[in-house]
Amino acid sequence: MQIRRAKEKDISKVIELLNQVLELHATIRPDIFVSGTTKYTEAELTEIFKDNTKPVYVAVNEDDMVIGYVFCVIRETSASNNMKPHRNIFIDDLCVDKIAQGQKVGQRLFEFVKGEAKKMNCYEIILNVWEGNDNAMKFYQKMGMKTRATLMEIII
Repeated sequence: MQIRRAKEKDISKVIELLNQVLELHATIRPDIFVSGTTKYTEAELTEIFKDNTKPVYVAVNEDDMVIGYVFCVIRETSASNNMKPHRNIFIDDLCVDKIAQGQKVGQRLFEFVKGEAKKMNCYEIILNVWEGNDNAMKFYQKMGMKTRATLMEIII
């Protein structure tokens, strides 16, 4: 397995994996997510893959087929009255193909992002996990992540 930046030739497989994630979210929150869709279109992915502030890394097998991805966003937080300036990497999405789960692909992708964050002098890696996505929560805790804040809602 190798991890590299996503390329245009990866788009169809990335869309397939985006659909896997969307269907999981639609099962957890059908009131918010629309089944049968994906987060990004082909055109949007083409642009995202070129954007160095939004690097997308893919895990590929020996045939260079995508078996997982991680979408990142590099963020700069400016100084304010109550906060110090710092840079972080926000993991917008991480997915391992169902057929590759249990092979440490997610762990390798996460560790790769940690390495990239260190190279870019980032202070932290942050992400959101939907309530009810227990497997993701366990995975990120296993990777050493801790709850930073809780986003709460009331549906009216």
